[in-house]
Amino acid sequence: MNTTWSLHHINNAEAFGFNPDDYSRFKFGDDAVAKSFGTQLADGFISQYLAENPIKKQIVVISSPYSFIPTATFAMKNWFVARLNRWLALHGYPVTQETKVHRTITYKDDYGELDAEQRMNLIGNDSFHIDKEFLQDKTLLFLDDVKITGSHERMIMKMVKEYGLSNEIFMLYFAELTNKNIHPNIENFINYHQVKSIFDLDTIIKSGSFCINTRIVKYILNYDFDSFCIFIHEQTDDFINLLYDAALGNGYHTIEAYTRNLNYIQENLFLNKHKLIKHGN
Repeated sequence: MNTTWSLHHINNAEAFGFNPDDYSRFKFGDDAVAKSFGTQLADGFISQYLAENPIKKQIVVISSPYSFIPTATFAMKNWFVARLNRWLALHGYPVTQETKVHRTITYKDDYGELDAEQRMNLIGNDSFHIDKEFLQDKTLLFLDDVKITGSHERMIMKMVKEYGLSNEIFMLYFAELTNKNIHPNIENFINYHQVKSIFDLDTIIKSGSFCINTRIVKYILNYDFDSFCIFIHEQTDDFINLLYDAALGNGYHTIEAYTRNLNYIQENLFLNKHKLIKHGN
């Protein structure tokens, strides 16, 4: 049995039911907003579904697929789990478990500006992988931040079919585009509602509640070189190392569009300042 549940329904291109500036900061790593969104999602799911339809089996919560660097949804998932576990424990149910959907392909395209066909063409050759044995006889909660065309959901369900999963499955979203007359690029509108340039990232990164994700890494590495250089020199050593190691972990050093900015970090910020990271020597 598969159930889709969304906290917010986007029917109007100018009113979303949530603050688009908050959403924009969330997409670029503001963990304070992730906490708010994850808690709201859990509270909504509990009050609107679980209170009347409790899940008595072991629940496994699964964030949106990623390779090495988590997506923004991962941060929201952490707070969703924290709030849900309190309710489960209070009512005598098993607290949640977690697992990961592995993906094999990374791309530089900005998914949010694409229409439904372009999205499926982009991710259609990707493959998702999960630990089938771990999931046996458990209820699965797949979390994502927003459902626009349903292409990611179709990829998840393709994986479910390929693995022969017979679990009860919930697809949970913070928001869902329900008015199909609104173009899918509304996603980019809310993604960048507050982040208009690389310099708008500074307050998020230095807020004290920053959580790195794929979007901010790709955005920084793909930014024009001159602005990138100004921006990166204003960042701390800790952030620069975090950014660089995350990029390597996702294989971004093999993507031509990212190599100039990555090489600048390596050649000008690590070597020249004698901060080259040594691995095992």
